Amino acid sequence: MKTGWMGAASALLLAGVSVPALADSVVIHADAVVTDADAPVRGRSTVVVTDGRIVSISDGFVDGPAGARMVHLAGKTLVAGLVDLHTHLTGDPGGDFWKEAVEPDEWGVVLGAKNARLTALAGFTTVREAGSAPQTAFALRRATAEGLVAGPRIVAAGPALSIVGGHGDVSGFRPEINDILSSGFTCTGPVECAEKVRLASRSGSDIIKITATGGVLSQQGRGLEGHFSAAEMTAIVDTAHSLGLKVMAHAHGARGIEAAARAGVDTIEHGTYIDEAAARVMRERGTVLVPTLMAFQGISERLDKGIYTPTVETKVRAVAEKARVFMGQALKWGVPIAFGTDAGVFDHGRNAQEFRLMRAQGMSDRQALASATTGAAKALGMEREIGRIAPGYSADIIAVSGDPTKDVTVLEKVEWVMVRGRVIQ
Repeated sequence: MKTGWMGAASALLLAGVSVPALADSVVIHADAVVTDADAPVRGRSTVVVTDGRIVSISDGFVDGPAGARMVHLAGKTLVAGLVDLHTHLTGDPGGDFWKEAVEPDEWGVVLGAKNARLTALAGFTTVREAGSAPQTAFALRRATAEGLVAGPRIVAAGPALSIVGGHGDVSGFRPEINDILSSGFTCTGPVECAEKVRLASRSGSDIIKITATGGVLSQQGRGLEGHFSAAEMTAIVDTAHSLGLKVMAHAHGARGIEAAARAGVDTIEHGTYIDEAAARVMRERGTVLVPTLMAFQGISERLDKGIYTPTVETKVRAVAEKARVFMGQALKWGVPIAFGTDAGVFDHGRNAQEFRLMRAQGMSDRQALASATTGAAKALGMEREIGRIAPGYSADIIAVSGDPTKDVTVLEKVEWVMVRGRVIQ
């Protein structure tokens, strides 16, 4: 039986995976490898990467193809690159909502270039950009894909769909200024909502983001229950799915969560006031919860500092206690959970601190790791591309000291990062 790099290459050729003879190859030596969050940890191993894809994993330190670059990570553990399903790379934290009226959209690309690198260096090699100005995240997506900007793979939503005057629509200014600043993605009625999904698809959205309930950081004091009608949400979801796009729904209130899950959305973002009835529908429909615990941590850190308006501060205080327990309740009710942070509400690069919060609400270390690798990959429909260190997968690999299957907080200090075969420095 063939072993090592040549045997693995032969197997990949038979499977239809191209391994060019004169390709760009990297040979990585490490003392341990977590190939899968649910698999036993391998000991000293060699991983060969060719043209941005993992070609082989071999026991011990072995040679790779002639001319390959060598990377020696003595004492380190290789882990599949992490996935954050809820980020806002093109924005930084703060409460100055009025900046929307004075800062050009292009500034978001500048911030995004900074934050993309910080996010990658923190070990997150794929992110879902959960709402931005019309083109900023799409420009950043292209820049990281082409290697012009150091950063993760980006799955971008673009502007969120919202009801007129709801969370996601512009508010807090004079009516005529609200109208000028509007993204153009509010909708009323199933026909218009379906049209806005098609517009988002035409504009370049990889996924459709909707604000299915009120929110915490918008400038209205309205409740957190459902915003869209059942017919509107069904039109959004059915149209998106017909175009091959998944739907992510910002949702806090229990009935809003339940309605969004019943309509067929793929993920619920936040889910703060989830109850057993909403959890039941999510479980039955396979709807994934993305809890964004760091968002609540981040906004709580900014209370009483003159950052948020009084309206927002009141909402932050109202949600604080529930934020400490709701994910643990969802876990007990059997709701599928995947990793997402809402980075941008807090400083980019702190994403991995989410693991500590997930563990505090009852997740095991392996469960938390899986939520940011195999679980998040499945939520994206990319389970054959990312989330594992395996032949044929994208070469999204990080290195840490320690074993994250026993202590997931070691992921807070990532020491080496490769995204799509490119080392990020």
